[in-house]
Amino acid sequence: MSDFHLLAEKALRDEALTRDECLSVLATPDERLLDLLNAAFLVRERYFGRKVRLQMLLNAKSGACQEDCHYCSQSAVSTADIEQYGLLPKHEMVEGARRAAQAKAQRYCVVISGRSPLDREIAAIADAVQAIKREIPIQVCCSLGLLNKEQAQTLKTAGVDRINHNLNTSEAYHEAICTTHSYRDRLTTIDAARNAGLEICSGGIIGMGERDEDIVDLAFALRDVKPDSIPLNTLHPVPGTPLAETQALSPQRCLKVLCLFRFLHPRTEIRVAGGREFNLRTLQPLALYPADSLFVGGYLTTPGQPAPEAWRMISDLGFEVEAAYLTPDGDQPPASAQRTPSATPLPMFLAR
Repeated sequence: MSDFHLLAEKALRDEALTRDECLSVLATPDERLLDLLNAAFLVRERYFGRKVRLQMLLNAKSGACQEDCHYCSQSAVSTADIEQYGLLPKHEMVEGARRAAQAKAQRYCVVISGRSPLDREIAAIADAVQAIKREIPIQVCCSLGLLNKEQAQTLKTAGVDRINHNLNTSEAYHEAICTTHSYRDRLTTIDAARNAGLEICSGGIIGMGERDEDIVDLAFALRDVKPDSIPLNTLHPVPGTPLAETQALSPQRCLKVLCLFRFLHPRTEIRVAGGREFNLRTLQPLALYPADSLFVGGYLTTPGQPAPEAWRMISDLGFEVEAAYLTPDGDQPPASAQRTPSATPLPMFLAR
């Protein structure tokens, strides 16, 4: 049995890897990457089988942010040429949910730029969510910046299922990428959302110049947060941002990070998020051996893989799209809305 399979066995016993074991995963020689993926898949398959959850987001308010997040094309320190607009009207938010459902997304995420939402924006988003929940069988996530407890409760009452608020990186490295709010501010928002009864989506961004130790710190910090899902972004450097000249990640590096997070978060949904297409390139399918979720259709200011291409990739792997959402009446969606399981076997190098 390989060392990697011993790590998988620890994960399956819900035992945390040691820091040295975590660092060894990130330092895996490229020639042993398939062995590492095989071990991570043992954990992924135990809790998620061969299903893949899709998510689609809407950039519902773009640009003009007061924060100085160095990775973000919408930040105050960015000169990136992006479209800028205020909060979209209700009908456009509802139409975005329809597109997400058509893409076989289980979850639809409404995202706005800015430090924190205005109360009138919270009210408008809540109104749109109520309309979505009446019409469209989809879960709703919101990523709105820093929230207080009253705002979180308003969203919960409106029918929002989940709040996204990423830790982004380790506490020690946070000030290197953002100085206009603190790491503690992020934890406070997560607490407010959880106390309101909302599910938590929280992850990070890899490739911003952090050390391996920072990646491990982030992974352990998320064990304390205990999110319902972890989106792992890999930096897509955008011209005009402070991180525009950051060295690109290799696909192998991205896959090792995903494996580490699977070992440390065996039961948690792990989503391959922003930067997937840019950094993983032709190795994108391999990300689904440790991860169980994907964004489709694009990100905030960068394009992404169209949903039909993602469906085909998932089917070619022998996996299937999970569309186990409920209709407003509490019934399962019709069979025509769900993906038919593929009979394609796993590639031999990852077959059990």
